[in-house]
Amino acid sequence: MDATSHPIILIAICALAYLAGSVLFAIPICRLWRLPDPRALGSRNPGATNVYRAGGPLPAALTLLLDALKGALPVWLAQEIGLSVFAQAMVALCAVTGHMVPVWYRFQGGKGVATALGSGLALAPLTTAVLALIWLLILWRWRISALASVIAIGSGPVISALFEPETLPLFGLLAIVIVIRHRNNLIRLTQGRESRF
Repeated sequence: MDATSHPIILIAICALAYLAGSVLFAIPICRLWRLPDPRALGSRNPGATNVYRAGGPLPAALTLLLDALKGALPVWLAQEIGLSVFAQAMVALCAVTGHMVPVWYRFQGGKGVATALGSGLALAPLTTAVLALIWLLILWRWRISALASVIAIGSGPVISALFEPETLPLFGLLAIVIVIRHRNNLIRLTQGRESRF
């Protein structure tokens, strides 16, 4: 289906993706586990890494899963109704944007890595699997989540160009916005102050 022929459908799904992305699951999960607010820990990012620091692997894994699903499900819906790959990429970007600037939390959100993971797995599974492997290898070697995220997503345009070139614009934009969201982490990295696992 050509998205330009069905702009109302595309706008509706993009809006749904943004609203879903705006749900920061780290916050209710920390409340459920009676943990500190993740926005008050480490990098102050409401994501799985800070949940791990506060409560360990189980709540962190649940946060990661839910943040990924809110990226994957809107893309899956776009696929089910037959929207083009370009339109699916727009939906994915809206979900990630929702996590970064969530309407439910005064537009103060997270880095978008887990939501990008979910969106990527739905839209470009091979590219995303390679990026996830890069993330795991960097994390295993240096134990710094931000470094692993920046290197992995920074590799996205190259990997997507090799394996799923139709998704290159999406991974190019994701690389730009996610690296920018990690700017404070990068400053701490250069100063040797970034937290390790």
